[in-house]
Amino acid sequence: MQRTEQRTEETGTAAVAETDDESPIRERLRSGMLLLVGAVLLLDVVLFVSGGWLETPAVQAWRTVCLAVTVQALPFLLLGTALSGAISAFVPARVFSRVLPKRPALAVPVAGAAGVVLPGCECASVPVANSLIGRGVTPAAAFAFLLSAPAVNPVVLTATAIAFPGNPAMVLARLLASLATATVMGWLWLRFGREEWLRPAVRHSGHRPGHSRWTEFRRGFQHDFLHAGGFLVLGAMAAATFNVAVPRSVLEAFSGSVWLSVVFLAGLAILLSVCSEADAFVAASLTGFSPLARLAFMVVGPMVDLKLIALQSGTFGRAFAVRFSAATTVVAVLCSVLIGELLL
Repeated sequence: MQRTEQRTEETGTAAVAETDDESPIRERLRSGMLLLVGAVLLLDVVLFVSGGWLETPAVQAWRTVCLAVTVQALPFLLLGTALSGAISAFVPARVFSRVLPKRPALAVPVAGAAGVVLPGCECASVPVANSLIGRGVTPAAAFAFLLSAPAVNPVVLTATAIAFPGNPAMVLARLLASLATATVMGWLWLRFGREEWLRPAVRHSGHRPGHSRWTEFRRGFQHDFLHAGGFLVLGAMAAATFNVAVPRSVLEAFSGSVWLSVVFLAGLAILLSVCSEADAFVAASLTGFSPLARLAFMVVGPMVDLKLIALQSGTFGRAFAVRFSAATTVVAVLCSVLIGELLL
């Protein structure tokens, strides 16, 4: 009788632990669903109102740009989040630590280059980097992968090639500028980073023993797609509004100066927080700016935006997020300008 009661208590404790463990996942799925549904409803309301009341050329142009950006980017967002969820569920974290060189200075560029073959969205890169640090990977290499994975993976580069047809130089410039930014930031952390700035949180990413890999893949994919899809719709609306509402004189004021246009679009990328699988289509729609400024938009966006700053603050601490985001913005802008001047 005592053994039966003990087993019952253990089973109940395990069930409670599993319920507590899954509750944050359900909350994230719920918030992602609300974000996506809210963004789509907002888009529907705007299109309905504009279609019924304001059949003007400006509103028609807004609707065309907004729908074009959303429809073009959606397949790449779907593919990117599916691949990210598959890697998180089916690729063991120990693979990363085994393939990285032992010397931290060499591990940084290798980890940055790993982003070319291992796709991942911004939302997934932060917990993955935290998991790598917890498993012995040097923080500098983990941060290089954090920055490069959402910026230079095959899905993002393919989307960039389609968004800028006949312009392979833009794809190459994005690849090189993003890799350079990730590597430089890794080396900077290796040289100047301090342990007191970094407060790793205990947060799971990847497969957990005893759990279904397919269930983890499904939950990861649902969270990333719903969360990023909402930002995609909002970003498309913001890009369309920017193209239609901003007077040409304002664009000319910024486009007249290389640095002003680059800084302006870099700041816009931070505010819009568009998913990296979709930001190339938003950048391509900003036709009033130079290719160099649009390159800065695509390099800065996947590495620094509002949602990433919030994720980094919750995972590594506010002291880290503030310093790391500010430094990454400066390095990304400089790398974009230097490489863009050579290739574009």
